Amino acid sequence: MKYDFESIMNRHGKDAIAVDALGTGSRSFIPDKPEEGYDVIPMWVADMNFPTCPSIPKAMIERAEHPAYGYFDIRKEYYDEIIKWHEVRNGVTGLTADCIGYENGVLGGVLSALGVFCSKGDNVLLHSPTYIGFTNSLKNSGYNIVHSPLKKDAQGIWRMDFEDMEEKIKSRRIHAAIFCSPHNPCGRVWSRGEILEFTELCRKYDVKIISDEIWSDMILFGNRHIPTQSVSEDARNRTVALYAPSKTFNLAGLVGSYHIIYNKTIRDRVLKESSMSHYNNMNVLSMYALIGAYSPEGYAWVDELLKVLGQNIDYACGYIANFLPDVEVTRPEGTYMLFADCSKYCERTGKSLDDVLSAAWRVGVAIQDGRPFHGECHTRINLALPFSRVKEAFDRLAAYVFVD
Repeated sequence: MKYDFESIMNRHGKDAIAVDALGTGSRSFIPDKPEEGYDVIPMWVADMNFPTCPSIPKAMIERAEHPAYGYFDIRKEYYDEIIKWHEVRNGVTGLTADCIGYENGVLGGVLSALGVFCSKGDNVLLHSPTYIGFTNSLKNSGYNIVHSPLKKDAQGIWRMDFEDMEEKIKSRRIHAAIFCSPHNPCGRVWSRGEILEFTELCRKYDVKIISDEIWSDMILFGNRHIPTQSVSEDARNRTVALYAPSKTFNLAGLVGSYHIIYNKTIRDRVLKESSMSHYNNMNVLSMYALIGAYSPEGYAWVDELLKVLGQNIDYACGYIANFLPDVEVTRPEGTYMLFADCSKYCERTGKSLDDVLSAAWRVGVAIQDGRPFHGECHTRINLALPFSRVKEAFDRLAAYVFVD
């Protein structure tokens, strides 16, 4: 491979919460520090343990060498690269710069859209399991979450329950839904048919859609991301779609996302809503980071990254099937996270999920509690690490955690 996905990157002392925050927070969210003699294998917070694409620091450094960082306008290249990225990666045509708007973060964009679509106290439809960021943001902002649980079919694939969604939309007077595509934490990449059925249900009851597509570049095993706005003209005009290079290129610390809104009336109102704090403004270096990410080298880097992630996921799922039979996991079609169900192990051994987490954390395997994501007895496991680290982590889980 051209790029380095094998070296173990030392992140200590470099402001990474993935390693330096261990032992500093609540037990249900931040793992404990390991016992002496075990190094940390960070598998909880959803960032990657790989160096980012070289074109990104190159673009930022070239700009940083000019010693003036005052007020600035967004460069034409910023919009051009977003338009090209979505055309090449997702088959999007007809996207113009007018439809693209900056957001500090995807969650901020979600709240800006909800401010347009809802009143405080309104019910908002989400699928469960649910990304913890949605839960915290909506609760803190005064919205009521109505969950429609995803269900596994006979093949263990997560599916939407359309009857449940329709009943809740009607009975709870729901006017907005948050759609996670690909789904976090389950890793489902929705088919065109599934998205169309979902958007048609929203059309039937005039439910506006906020589509979080931050993971849309992390598509694995021959699956394909279908932008929610692409399935019909109605979906195009009732959806606020949110994207960022942060998951794809490990840039969360730089801050910078964007929305795509085709409906001018919705777009104008979302832009007004997001401007009200006067702090939803782009950072000049994050602009150059996106331009560097969505460059020709960025395309090649992501293609290699997906091969590495696919290898890691295949290994982890195979290891669980062969050596951890009391743990159930569905191979994700996208993202780099596993959502592992420990129910059978806990039932058989009489241990709790807290026992599982504590045992893993003691030996440096910093996996995440899945309960804040509405996984009753689940762990959330980040596999965006060098392959040697993934192998070591699962060897430790087998030797020290999932034992009788």
